[in-house]
Amino acid sequence: MKKLIIIPAYNESACIEYTVREIEKYAPDFDYIIINDCSTDNTGEICRKNHFNTVHLTVNLGIGGAVQTGYLYGWRNGYDLAVQVDGDGQHDPAFLNSMAECMEREKLDMVIGSRFIEKRGFQSSGMRRVGIRYFSGLIKLLTGTRITDPTSGLRMVNRKVMKEFAYNYPKDYPEPESVVTILCQGCKVKEIPVIMRKRLGGVSSISMKKSVYYMIKVTLAILFEKIRGGKK
Repeated sequence: MKKLIIIPAYNESACIEYTVREIEKYAPDFDYIIINDCSTDNTGEICRKNHFNTVHLTVNLGIGGAVQTGYLYGWRNGYDLAVQVDGDGQHDPAFLNSMAECMEREKLDMVIGSRFIEKRGFQSSGMRRVGIRYFSGLIKLLTGTRITDPTSGLRMVNRKVMKEFAYNYPKDYPEPESVVTILCQGCKVKEIPVIMRKRLGGVSSISMKKSVYYMIKVTLAILFEKIRGGKK
């Protein structure tokens, strides 16, 4: 089975090398591709110096476009599954084999690593937890499925969903909306408990100022996805 790790990276010079070294240590049977989203720091230089497998984007596409680039790479190169691991060190690659085993054993379309099943490790800030609970409730109301960590970027998908995301993926704050898309398509989604960490460096792309915009935009996008039933 060919397994791919997608690492979106924008200005992650403080932790991108650490992230790759952890993957090499704890998930050696996975390939990886870094999507350098036109970083303005020396993320690209670090990747070139270490000969990391990297796509260097010439324009900044944002998190959605960067991750979609990774899915397109995975689809075109014949990978059986793909998983997003953020370049800031928050996601522990030691959980990837458990996620892959769960996906294969239960014939799932997506496996999400959730911080909130066992509630260990870094639980995000108080304000963000409020937003996470809100989206969890909204997704449950619209789809009937409880997703405890709908904003988790640690998500593994099979080849069917990889193709969907390679050609249709939200550009901004994509996690909740894309989960609703595949749930509306009848895909099987399951969460497993993971432990996440505080970001090791860099700055989060979601500031307090952007939070209201985020909540409104993602809510409207989720409602629209429900109305059209996940069809593009």
